[in-house]
Amino acid sequence: MEPPSAIPVLDKGFVRLVDVMGDDRAVVQAARVSYGEGTKTVREDAALIDYLMRHRHTSPFEMVVFKFHVKAPLFVARQWFRHRTASVNEVSGRYSVLKEEFYEPQAWRKPSGKNKQGSEGALEDPEATALLQGVEKEAYRAYQALLERGIAREMARIVLPLGLYTEFYWKQDLHNLFGFLKLRLAPEAQWEIREYARAVAELVKARVPLSWQSFEEHVLLGASLSRTELQALRGLLTPEAYEKALLALGLSGSRLKEALEKVFGPGA
Repeated sequence: MEPPSAIPVLDKGFVRLVDVMGDDRAVVQAARVSYGEGTKTVREDAALIDYLMRHRHTSPFEMVVFKFHVKAPLFVARQWFRHRTASVNEVSGRYSVLKEEFYEPQAWRKPSGKNKQGSEGALEDPEATALLQGVEKEAYRAYQALLERGIAREMARIVLPLGLYTEFYWKQDLHNLFGFLKLRLAPEAQWEIREYARAVAELVKARVPLSWQSFEEHVLLGASLSRTELQALRGLLTPEAYEKALLALGLSGSRLKEALEKVFGPGA
């Protein structure tokens, strides 16, 4: 079944896949510097992609490009645009009259006890919701009043709050797209942008399943270790015990050798 091209996000937003250039085969082709379909099997292609991902050979993944159409609250878009490796074009509040569409959360969250910039839990607070709705309505009334008084659109928009929905096109190569998803799918990312990242991830993994599988294995759900952390592990493990555990999880051949050398060094 054809994967969806648009996914609803939050109360009024969405992520829509506009276009894709390339797929897993484009990654393989770039890595082999060859032309045409080639003669390799899917299994061999998957092994090559996995090798590229775990060794951080990133340029072949840049051969695949995704273009999305996104509708999101302004505060989400501003976080999104901090990833400066994409081509972006956003609706212009200087040119267009902005729509009266605001994000209204289903529940409020309290400040996180661990992350000063984050939040956690859920709070039912009807008064807070009423306060938000009142501010939004008053701000949009002021925006309309300024326009009616002949104030330029580029100045009238300054009264609008960050919950206003905006729309933009976002074009990104697969390597940098994986970097975006690594950060924005993380538990410490704000919940709202995580919802958008989940939608992007659904659209991406449907079109590059082999690359996604390796990204998930080595980057998204993997971790790097510092020198101190490696020293601690070496004090707790023997190469033999670690090898036995890796074999039990299905690692063998070159993957097994690389995993041992990652912790214990060459020749382990």
